[in-house]
Amino acid sequence: MSLDLSNYELRWPTSLFVSEGERVLRSSNTSWEEQAVWLLTEALGGTTAVADFEDLPNHPTPSDDPWASTTPGWRGGMDKREWLTEMVGRAAELRHAAEPRPYWPQRRGRGFSHDGSTSRDTRRDFARIISDFADNGYLVEVFGEECVDDPNDLPDASQVIDRRLGIPDLWPLAPETWDEDTFFGLIEVFHDLISRPRTRRFHSWNMCGWHHSEFHNGPARVLYRGKVNQLLREAGIEYELAAEGEDLGRLVAITDDARSALVHRALNDSAPDITTRIRHAIALFRGRDTTVESKRSAIVTLAGILEERRALLKEQIGKPDEGALFEIANRYDLRHRKADQRGDYDDAFLDWIFWWYLATVELTNRLIASRTPG
Repeated sequence: MSLDLSNYELRWPTSLFVSEGERVLRSSNTSWEEQAVWLLTEALGGTTAVADFEDLPNHPTPSDDPWASTTPGWRGGMDKREWLTEMVGRAAELRHAAEPRPYWPQRRGRGFSHDGSTSRDTRRDFARIISDFADNGYLVEVFGEECVDDPNDLPDASQVIDRRLGIPDLWPLAPETWDEDTFFGLIEVFHDLISRPRTRRFHSWNMCGWHHSEFHNGPARVLYRGKVNQLLREAGIEYELAAEGEDLGRLVAITDDARSALVHRALNDSAPDITTRIRHAIALFRGRDTTVESKRSAIVTLAGILEERRALLKEQIGKPDEGALFEIANRYDLRHRKADQRGDYDDAFLDWIFWWYLATVELTNRLIASRTPG
């Protein structure tokens, strides 16, 4: 009888749960069970999964043992490691925890601003996200953690933020005092500060509480981007935290799925000799503080890459079609910036050229890859 997954709901992205679960299963030290419990506590909703895991024996129980556990959701003879192995292996079958249906204030249009600005409620919701991460030890690596047995001085959290953002007195968080720039700055700063503690232990002396260790920022940032980007979408804010590229963890303009997929391919499939330039061009173009000049620079960078591959383009699409790619950059006020070049075009024209050139770079990547043996 296979594990019954119907009682469990996954709160994490499936791929993240699998990667962290596999890491726990590879562990051979005595604390692996504590790490497993912590993972199940964080990644799955409620306490059912943890309770089922803790009811299991540490070693296999013969299936014909009359005293074997009858805990629902696991087959006779299964031990803790086997249970977690099956849970991780079948993670794609787990139901994802759903957000509750909108309550009265949300149905009445309160709580989020949809005019492109950030409402006070949106900022308070962000502060609650940070509070949840802090409660789970995600800021301990940078802010430290109090202990009755180790009353060392802790770093000043406000100074930690101030050194990065240049704004004092931002901790404890007071969302009602933030302007929009401060709010967006904090979103980016906390992306860089959080780390997931993979291990925790309870210090019972004088009810000291949980202590966290073995930090890793990769899983934390995946979770953080998911939560914050969802908040921004619900608030009608047309930015998101970049998940890759030179601007990783910085707010960038939202694009549709097709262009997001194009960016991903361009960032990950380009040859080493152009990857740095691709990353830089994308960061210049999609940043929250992008300007007309930075968009021009991004286009010029891509045009330079295509110029290096002009022979390939000429071979594949022939003359004079190949020349049309470069005529745009040369005749308009983009690359050479001569007096006879045209500059009287709408800024939206820059967006069209950028995506056209990036798609062409990605095309040349595929043409080159098709010629590479193996």
